[in-house]
Amino acid sequence: MQFNPREITALAQAEAAAPRLDIYAFIHKALRAFMADTLMGLGRADVGDDLELSQACARVLELLDFCRSHLHHENAFVHPAMEVRAPGSSAAVEHEHEGHEQAIAALASGAAQLMACPRERRARVAHALYRQLALFVAHNFEHMHQEETEHNAVLWAHCTDAQLAEVEGAIVASLPPAEAMVTMRWMLPYLTPAERALVLCDMRQHAPREAFQAMLDMVRLHLSGSEWDKLARTLALECS
Repeated sequence: MQFNPREITALAQAEAAAPRLDIYAFIHKALRAFMADTLMGLGRADVGDDLELSQACARVLELLDFCRSHLHHENAFVHPAMEVRAPGSSAAVEHEHEGHEQAIAALASGAAQLMACPRERRARVAHALYRQLALFVAHNFEHMHQEETEHNAVLWAHCTDAQLAEVEGAIVASLPPAEAMVTMRWMLPYLTPAERALVLCDMRQHAPREAFQAMLDMVRLHLSGSEWDKLARTLALECS
C-alpha cells in the first residue's frame, strides 16, 4: 500500500458534513496501540533476564489472543451485516483474515519456542520473532486502513447509524468481562479526551457502579496528570 497524501488533502478540504458512526475507529486505536507497545517491548527485552523475557513473550501471546478474538468478532458481526446488504463486499478482507489466523498461530509458536530455547540461542530467536511480529503489525496497519475506508464506504451506503450501533452493541455484549477489560485498557488511554469521556459517560449510565469504578481506576494508571484532570472535569460537569 502506498502512502496517499491526497487523501489527507481531500479530508482537510472537504465540506463539513454530519459525521457517520465509525464502528472501527475506537477498537482500531486500541489494536494499533497494543501492537506498537508489544512490538517495542519485545524489541528492547533483555533476553538474559528470565523474568523480563517471560513477560515480553506473555505480552506477545496476549496480543495474539486479542487479535484472534477481534477477527472472530468482525467475521461474526460486521461481515454478515455487509454481506446481507452488499453480497461479496467483505470477501477480500475475510480472505485476509484467514491469513492472519495462520500468522497468529505461527507467532504464538515462535513465542513459545523463545521461552523454551537455551539461553545462548535466545538473542537470535528473539530477533527473528521481533522481525516477524513487525511484519504482522505492518500488514495489520494496512488491513485496518482498508476496513476503515472500503468497509466503511459499504456500511455507510447501506446502513443507518442506528443499525451500525446495533452491530457495535452486539459485539460489546458478546465480550467476556476479562476481554472487555483488556479492550478498555488499550482503548481508553489512546482515545482523544472527548472520545474517552464519551465512552466513560456511556458506561457510567449503563454499567454497574463497581464495574465503572474499576474501569476508572484502571484508566487512571495509564493517563498523564493533565489527561486525568480533563477526564475528571468532564465526568463531573457533563456526565453527572
